Amino acid sequence: MQEFSNADQKYMKRALELAKLGEGRTSPNPMVGAVVVKDGKIVGEGYHQEYGGPHAEVFALEEAGTKAVGADIYVSLEPCSHYGKTPPCAQKLIDTGIKRAVVAMVDPNPEVAGRGIDMLRKAGIKVEIGLFKKEAQKLNEIFLKYIQSDYPFVYLKKAQTLDGYIASKTGDSKWITNSAARLEGHKLRHRVDAIIVGIGTVLADNPSLTARLDNKEGVDPLRVILDPDLEIPLNAKLINQNSTANTLIVTAENSDKADLEKRDELSKNKMVEILSLKSNNKYFDLREVLKSLRQRKISSLLVEGGAKLSHTFLKEDLVDKFYYFIAPKIYGGSDGTASFCGKGPELMSDAVNLKILEQKLLGDNILLIAERK
Repeated sequence: MQEFSNADQKYMKRALELAKLGEGRTSPNPMVGAVVVKDGKIVGEGYHQEYGGPHAEVFALEEAGTKAVGADIYVSLEPCSHYGKTPPCAQKLIDTGIKRAVVAMVDPNPEVAGRGIDMLRKAGIKVEIGLFKKEAQKLNEIFLKYIQSDYPFVYLKKAQTLDGYIASKTGDSKWITNSAARLEGHKLRHRVDAIIVGIGTVLADNPSLTARLDNKEGVDPLRVILDPDLEIPLNAKLINQNSTANTLIVTAENSDKADLEKRDELSKNKMVEILSLKSNNKYFDLREVLKSLRQRKISSLLVEGGAKLSHTFLKEDLVDKFYYFIAPKIYGGSDGTASFCGKGPELMSDAVNLKILEQKLLGDNILLIAERK
């Protein structure tokens, strides 16, 4: 088993910290950080800042300059070996005279998949792999799901009372959670490529579904609306607000209720796209929806609205990670809207079992991050 020094661990931790700075801006590419070290000192750092832009290694090597000759580089993901939006980073490492590369994990992208490492080794560069591999995989869990499957990575978010309600009998839900919890929810929006809600949520709440962060601009995700009969109002915030995000309205191709004049009006909006899919009694095949989003290079999706929609995602086992925001409030009735609306199991032993990955206190609210056991 490969052994790494304390210094190696220190520099790779720094590379992972740098990688995280690209969160929400590199999709569908991974987040990557790089650190160049010469004579026990960091001489160059970089991270992948945005999709289509220079990779982490390029920034780090440019900062290092001539000090990169004979230096070590620590990279959170295998340097690429192919020409894409940018030239191959593996060749950049070779050309600048790097003598040793420590790589957290091999890139699962079929266009790379060990080829970058082979290039480095053939050029005489010593390559060591696996330092903080699990941490690197966790950091890029979205990219790993995207590159290895037909679906985006799916988050499901709930903001609920202690007794499991997300709205009162009138549909009111403002606000169950506190401001700290809501900010954390906006950070999650910033991280993902798209948010999906049903038309019921749009009609009830008229949401914006934007990422509103403290002291910095969030990246607004694509808003995906499941709207079989094209019921979305023409004055809805989702299609009228000043946002850089587009809205994708998924309608039923067999609907006999969709207003053709409304469709024509919506088609004039450059920020709106209408996608027609087959539906069964107003229910879409969510796997087909996810495949369509994946084809649009959507690597991550947040299920945020609707007890019925959440229930379908849960029952069809399409959720990769759960975010539960729980407030110290008791609705105290049985006439509100529960987290999930639909048929549950007859036996409690058949309930969905979760593994808690993380717990956070957000003032007097609790955030539980979990996945299926």
